Amino acid sequence: MNVTQIMERGQSLGITGLEGMSKGDMIRAIQIAEGSRDCFGNLWRRDCQEYECYWREYCVIPNPE
Repeated sequence: MNVTQIMERGQSLGITGLEGMSKGDMIRAIQIAEGSRDCFGNLWRRDCQEYECYWREYCVIPNPE
């Protein structure tokens, strides 16, 4: 997902001030607005249990095992 798409999703939720934010910060702001944890890109994402998260496929790094 590119920055424009992320920004559009955020704006559709009524989030303002996304301009100038990093991609990760924008996604975390959206997660909060969606009522989710603001966890995008955290180090523990390899063990993420948030299976219904919209951002999961962009965040979780496949475990090499």
